[in-house]
Amino acid sequence: MAYSTNNKLKYFINDYWDIFLGIASIIIAFYFHKVSSGGAATLFAAIGIGALSLSVSEIAEILSERLQEPYGSFVLTLSAVIVEIILLYIILLQAVSDPEVVNTVKGGIISAVIVDMNVLLGLAVFLGGLKFTEQEHNKETSSAYTTILFVTGAALLVPGVLGLGKHSQSVIENASIAIAVLLMLFYIIILIFQTKTHTHFFKQTARSRIFRIKRKMAEKSLEEVQEEDDGYIFEKFNKLGLILSIFIFIAIIALGAEVFASDGIKLAKEYGISAGISGLIIAIVAVSPEIITAIKAAKNDEIQRVVNIAMGASTVSILLTVPILMALAYASGIRFTLNFNPLEIGALFLTIILAWKTTDEGHTNYFEGISHLMFFFAFAIIAAYY
Repeated sequence: MAYSTNNKLKYFINDYWDIFLGIASIIIAFYFHKVSSGGAATLFAAIGIGALSLSVSEIAEILSERLQEPYGSFVLTLSAVIVEIILLYIILLQAVSDPEVVNTVKGGIISAVIVDMNVLLGLAVFLGGLKFTEQEHNKETSSAYTTILFVTGAALLVPGVLGLGKHSQSVIENASIAIAVLLMLFYIIILIFQTKTHTHFFKQTARSRIFRIKRKMAEKSLEEVQEEDDGYIFEKFNKLGLILSIFIFIAIIALGAEVFASDGIKLAKEYGISAGISGLIIAIVAVSPEIITAIKAAKNDEIQRVVNIAMGASTVSILLTVPILMALAYASGIRFTLNFNPLEIGALFLTIILAWKTTDEGHTNYFEGISHLMFFFAFAIIAAYY
């Protein structure tokens, strides 16, 4: 009886630790915010955002299993990007009193791609390569995504090039709006391509819920595991209940993001942290749940899932985040343009080239993973002093 109780407690902790940690951390963050302890408030807000983002991704994945394509993929993509947009938008609101914050937000947009394609992909490929020597994936996936990212990167060059040509601010703003519209249209086409006409290019493998079952299979039979797994409360919710749960957690994340933005920006100015490093920190907080999921997938020899997560998230981070963030900025009276600095654009293109070279043959190894990590650390050093 005691053994059964201990097992139930163990699985309860495994299933719900992220929710308890996330809510508790955000409450603690508010406490430190009230007592003017900015460093502690920022740290606990970041932990809370990361933990609850993981909860959102798990609930969205359960919902996606119950929906027919393309809606399943749409839910997974949207739930991930909403958290990133909320975090960046709340930080952007600080630009009303401090215009320099806009540069931090721009850094956050590009850094999300840098982190996805180098930290997430690099860590997962490195750890998977150590365990399995070489892992295979659908090379059409990386080919399609790197093409999309090249085109997207080229589009983001336009406002910056106009800025170098001594054009007026109004011209750069108009060009930024036009590029944002193009990016949104491009995303719609890609969504059709991915979920309707060329689904075989993005063939997915096991979902993260299966990883949990695999771990439990080491101790129990499959039938017992399935009974245990049915105890996960969100599995019992209907579609509306799952959607409401996602929005409730996103609302709590928004509260944590408010503390993270206000105290984090003050902390960055106080310690002279560059916009580049601030953007990287924001990206790591936003992407942390995806990193955890990708590492689990790589260790389960599901490198196809890793490629889908890393490259798919990078694509959406630009194609959806940029136009939506621009619309929100202008609605809030904040002037936001897409004239990224040379370091950001250069790092974006070098990342795309590196990802193309390490994935184009349809197999990966630990050397390719460490190459991505080396690139990330080199970028972080430059960003710290840029």
